[in-house]
Amino acid sequence: MDRFFFRETSLRANEPQGWIEVICGSMFSGKTEELIRRLNRARIAKQNVEIFKPQIDTRYSEEDVVSHDARAIRSTPVSSPGNILLMTGDVDVVGIDEAQFFDHSLVEVCNQLANQGVRVVVAGLDMDFQGKPFGPMPALMAIAEYVTKVQAICMKCGNPAHYSHRLTGEAQQVMLGEKDVYEPLCRRCYNQSREKK
Repeated sequence: MDRFFFRETSLRANEPQGWIEVICGSMFSGKTEELIRRLNRARIAKQNVEIFKPQIDTRYSEEDVVSHDARAIRSTPVSSPGNILLMTGDVDVVGIDEAQFFDHSLVEVCNQLANQGVRVVVAGLDMDFQGKPFGPMPALMAIAEYVTKVQAICMKCGNPAHYSHRLTGEAQQVMLGEKDVYEPLCRRCYNQSREKK
């Protein structure tokens, strides 16, 4: 009885409760599309929403967050995660796209926002083209209340894909590109393609 009473009174508290949601997966898996869907629903619910992306991501637009299927939502490009805190005074929801391109201070920024009662929705690649954890994404997945891993379709066999295979020979970790540079592959096809190089 006491536990039930405690839960009921806790749920009735008027303080906003924040949390972190992470949407991750390979290239072409629908991460940004899912991010846009969630943020649009928050706006329909009359919530104050702010969206951010790394300044270096200018593939489709310098300002908008744009999915591969051309859905778009207005965002603010920032050079570092600390800038996000400066622009989120009175918000209910913060969206962050291409989180893998930010440094590890993004983890503390997301934690701080959630602790202040903000819902934080983050999308990004969980692995780089070598199949290694990418940037702050592993730490964000560890602290998030909700993690959604989306999958693409393997371009070689049609099975679910979660690897971003680079088609060019460049070795740097960060390289912006589309279908001319990357293709989604399943584990087997990814390993086979890596062996051929």
